[in-house]
Amino acid sequence: MAYRFTAHIACGFDDPEQDDCMLAGLAESDDEEDFSMMFMCDFGEPDAQEVSLGMDTHCLVTPDQGTAYGCVRLVELDGDVLRVTLDPASLAELGLTDPVVEAVLCAPEANTARMREVLARILAYGRPDARPVVRAL
Repeated sequence: MAYRFTAHIACGFDDPEQDDCMLAGLAESDDEEDFSMMFMCDFGEPDAQEVSLGMDTHCLVTPDQGTAYGCVRLVELDGDVLRVTLDPASLAELGLTDPVVEAVLCAPEANTARMREVLARILAYGRPDARPVVRAL
């Protein structure tokens, strides 16, 4: 059964003058105890060290700083539900028990649109074999 949450907060940051990295996020609330998903990648091309460490792709961070690189396999938008399918091998790193996470998008439309725009760019970052299938973002 998929893990489902209601995202009251959505954001997208991609200004290299102000931000350390590109970030698209979804959260139940601004309470650190609530569920959240933060998708990230660098602005520039991966360097040799990032390639050697397998960090030359997107990164997903979940609550309690669960972190995995290249773990997203499929992202699809169905109405107001964003469904993210993860590599089952990444679940322990992310602190999750199910490879499917569904976010019901209830954030302001402008914020949701911005998150979707930045998320599409993040998921296209890095090595081609780690890029997920993206449907209707």
